[in-house]
Amino acid sequence: MAYQSLYRRYRSQKFSEIVGQHHVTSALRSAVAEGRHGHAYLFSGPRGTGKTSTARILAKALNCPNVADGEPCGTCDSCQAIEQGTSFDLHELDAASHNKVDDVRDLISKVHLGSPGRTKVYILDEVHMLSSGAENALLKTLEEPPEHVVFVLATTEPHKVVPTIRSRTQHFEFRLLPADELAEHVRYVIADAGLDVGDDAVDYVLTQGGGSARDTLSALDLVAAAGGVPAGSDIGVDLTGAIGQGDPAAAIAAVQAGLVAGQEPRTIGEATVDVLRNTFLASMQAPLDHLNDRARDQARELAGQLGPAAVTRALEALGQALVEMRQAPDPRVPLEVAVLRLCRHGQPAPPPDAEPPAPPTGTDGGDPDLVRRVAQLEQQVSDLAARLGAGAATAAPGRATTAAADPAPAAPSSAPEADDDESTAEPDPPSGPARAARSRLAEVTAKAPPSPRAGRTAATDDRPSTEPATAPPSPRSTAEPGPTDASPTAAEATTPDGEPDDAGGSQADHTTDAATTNTAAEQAATAPPTGAATDASGPNGHGAPTPVGDETAAEASDDGRPALSSALTQPAVESAFAGCLEQVSQKTRVRFRGGRILGVEGATVVLGVPNDIHRNRCNDVKGEVEHALSQHFGQAVTVDIAVDGDAPTPTMDPAKIETRPAPAADADEDIGPVSELADATDQSANGVERLTKAFPGSKVVDNPGEPRTP
Repeated sequence: MAYQSLYRRYRSQKFSEIVGQHHVTSALRSAVAEGRHGHAYLFSGPRGTGKTSTARILAKALNCPNVADGEPCGTCDSCQAIEQGTSFDLHELDAASHNKVDDVRDLISKVHLGSPGRTKVYILDEVHMLSSGAENALLKTLEEPPEHVVFVLATTEPHKVVPTIRSRTQHFEFRLLPADELAEHVRYVIADAGLDVGDDAVDYVLTQGGGSARDTLSALDLVAAAGGVPAGSDIGVDLTGAIGQGDPAAAIAAVQAGLVAGQEPRTIGEATVDVLRNTFLASMQAPLDHLNDRARDQARELAGQLGPAAVTRALEALGQALVEMRQAPDPRVPLEVAVLRLCRHGQPAPPPDAEPPAPPTGTDGGDPDLVRRVAQLEQQVSDLAARLGAGAATAAPGRATTAAADPAPAAPSSAPEADDDESTAEPDPPSGPARAARSRLAEVTAKAPPSPRAGRTAATDDRPSTEPATAPPSPRSTAEPGPTDASPTAAEATTPDGEPDDAGGSQADHTTDAATTNTAAEQAATAPPTGAATDASGPNGHGAPTPVGDETAAEASDDGRPALSSALTQPAVESAFAGCLEQVSQKTRVRFRGGRILGVEGATVVLGVPNDIHRNRCNDVKGEVEHALSQHFGQAVTVDIAVDGDAPTPTMDPAKIETRPAPAADADEDIGPVSELADATDQSANGVERLTKAFPGSKVVDNPGEPRTP
């Protein structure tokens, strides 16, 4: 006789031989012994747990003439025929391959036929594979079969069986076998079959079986044929241990060992996920009845090494890697990348002679992963503090040298004492629109390119050498108020007789030396009378003076517009604002007419509008105004919109503007004056007129007897 696999040779033949399904066998034995068996059963559960074997034993018990306490005798002709597969009382149908309506109709047509035994049993395996039409065709016969017919439906996916079938059956759920009972059954098979395998083989087949009796016996067949446990059987345990130790070299070596042993990357990943799940259950103190003693000890050891947080992170990363393997050109890459990332979060193995680190402050040491991560964070903070301290100590001498080389400018001795105090006093911090303008100005100054005049120096300028060199503005003068912002204007720096003070030139630029200061004083002596020298540059009228006679002063061009180097002051902006609005679109012009110039801060124009809604609408289109102002003044100009209660009120009621949402881009408020609108083309509302216009030369002919439609 040919060799027969172990799971077929040791298939259970009685209810008492079924392992791990006592809740099912006890109920069926009682039903057979008392004559209360049902007409239809549904057996569901994982593969290899005894569903089909139990259905055959039930067929034996229902037809055996020598039933004792619900158990078939196994020696009568009926029991022998069922065991050998030659009985007319048992009909097995694979619903996976016979899932059409015609197959079910053929089965129904034979249901009413008699059989040699008392009961005809139909076993439909994988019943969830039936088509929708086949399920509906089976319903009526399944609900009311002949008295001598019993249906047994088996499936591994009971949720796919329609409720109409489940409601007509008695449902029994089969479970995975406990490791202890399955280990005892494996040892019985080894002893009865005379196999030469050791305890390591028993542990291996139990791990491979995962609670399934058929899978376990199939693995035992493989071990017996190979003469021992195949290589790479502990790849999942080795890889999980390497992740727990934070050793990337060991992790990659474990993956490579599995690949060399012939395992696919997906198989390695699934084996590691299975080990991680057992480790997670062990860390949660969950029952581990499905594991043998060796696997249970490994799971608890890995749980103490990793902790719940690290195990959860590893499960998520490897699960994502398994999904990415489907589309990856090389399935090994997602697995190795995920393993390396997990090792980065692990803790490197300490030296053998090193003492275990104490738990960080505030932790109880209950979660090893949490303790390890807190310790790493504390070490990183300590290293960063040490590096910052070393850097501060190195940079301190350099800063002291710079401060000594660039002392603060002293106030001119010729200036009055009151002016000296005023020039050194710190101005009040700006508020309201001015603060917003200063902030916006700081950003614009950092991004705006230098003007043509500002980039010229005394070495490259074509002006006479006696002209004072203008130093480029410092970031402090544009970003925050300083002593220069509080310096007196040219009008203030005059003598009691009304003549300009010689110190006025040096007051405007404190970076020049003594020779340059004298030159500036000579030029200031030829200036026009006081009061025509400067313009206010800020909202409050305070700012750095503009020297009279300098080439940077406002000059008229041929077309009447200021030159490219004209000064950006509030009066200049107010006079040019209306003209700049004529260069923008009508929508932008209408929106900006409802505001007023609050002030000029450097290169930023502050515009006041009545409310927030008006400000938001102006912000949407202010780019056109900024472009027009920049073209007019020859420098980068930004516009800052601020809410000002004194701004001109639009024609609409402000209460309505405040309470309703912002209008669309084509709203009525953007139309502007009616005088600027053009007449639209004439649109005929009559269909006949539109047809005659579409076909030139045609004429309308009235149909006699029917009135013409107007």
